[in-house]
Amino acid sequence: MTFSTASPGHSVTDSVADESAPPGTGWPDDPAGPDTPVARAGGEVVSLAASAGTLAELTARQSVCQACPRLVQWRQDVAATRRKSFRDERYWGRPIPGWGDLAPQILIVGLAPAAHGGNRTGRIFTGDRSGDFLFAALHRCGLAALPVSVAAGDGQRLLGTRMVAAVRCAPPDNKPTPQERDDCAPWLAAELALVAPTLRVVVCLGGFAWQALWSPLADAGWKVPRPRPAFAHGAAVEIGAVEIGAAQISRAAQEIPPFTLLGCYHPSQQNTFTGRVTPEMLDAVFVRAREYLR
Repeated sequence: MTFSTASPGHSVTDSVADESAPPGTGWPDDPAGPDTPVARAGGEVVSLAASAGTLAELTARQSVCQACPRLVQWRQDVAATRRKSFRDERYWGRPIPGWGDLAPQILIVGLAPAAHGGNRTGRIFTGDRSGDFLFAALHRCGLAALPVSVAAGDGQRLLGTRMVAAVRCAPPDNKPTPQERDDCAPWLAAELALVAPTLRVVVCLGGFAWQALWSPLADAGWKVPRPRPAFAHGAAVEIGAVEIGAAQISRAAQEIPPFTLLGCYHPSQQNTFTGRVTPEMLDAVFVRAREYLR
């Protein structure tokens, strides 16, 4: 299979100019370059995810994906029109790759980037109120170097922790379709396989991330419980180990260790403003995650 490479100015339609950041043009922490291969269909996502040998290679490929036309168009439209309060800023306008520790013990899985958050800043949970709420909790619990995450290159670091989104592009109305979720799943499966040797805890933020995780877990080699446990805030599920050789994505002839899956309400504005999730509730989840590392 032959793949095209990333190129500045590419757009799936001509209705709005593509104002997204071209790879390799100086955006802070941009993992991709002009020669990074681009997935333009679901089958290419499968191939490029499975063949990425390192997290650096995988995140580069994630960050230039164009497999879902509706999401490509939406993220580029948002980058071109911008929100009034950010009209003088340049938007990232590309998929948001996984970010954080290269050998994490804790993996945080969210739904998708916010249109004027991650889609603007180029980093997951960065630049919006949900991220403000989340990073403050991570800092209090010793999992982030700073209490805020403003933009790529701001000095923020995750400590023993990594963040990913189930869907890497900002979707209209924050609602990806089932097909978009499934087309994006190989990126998550490959990232899970690459961090498997150190992974001890996965925290799912919200029911969408919880449900989206099961298939990539199975593809990455873990034994998925059946029936699949229901999502709940504070839910804890032990995910058993299997050998990577039995997985669809094989990284090495070694055992994937078991880990604990924790459920947590998403720190969306709707949840935080209504008190459905509070700072104390979020802290309790991450304190519990750290306790599993002992």
